[in-house]
Amino acid sequence: MKAISFEGIGQVLATFQCGETVKMGQVVKVSADGAVEPCAAGDHIAGMAVVVRDGCAAVQVAGFVTVAASGVSKVGWTKLSANGSGGMKADSTAGTDYLVVSADSENGSAVILL
Repeated sequence: MKAISFEGIGQVLATFQCGETVKMGQVVKVSADGAVEPCAAGDHIAGMAVVVRDGCAAVQVAGFVTVAASGVSKVGWTKLSANGSGGMKADSTAGTDYLVVSADSENGSAVILL
């Protein structure tokens, strides 16, 4: 068991409209005025859909968040982009810098600062 938790630190949520393809726990991008959709591979993310209900999504746009992540094996500033499957991937060429404070390559997750 880890003694450190980043859950909820600096969390900022914004409500957006969304379609049925947006699921809780996946990274999303802004698709239209006040609306989000799932990210395609290589996209820059707007945040993570935390709650999805009745055509709206509460999207975490700031703070620490745990994301599904592939190829993330080190902590520190790391270039990441969307992996097209609801999570993030290491992307040294087109990615955006995120502070990774925990990387669990065995379970395919990382804690990042949005």
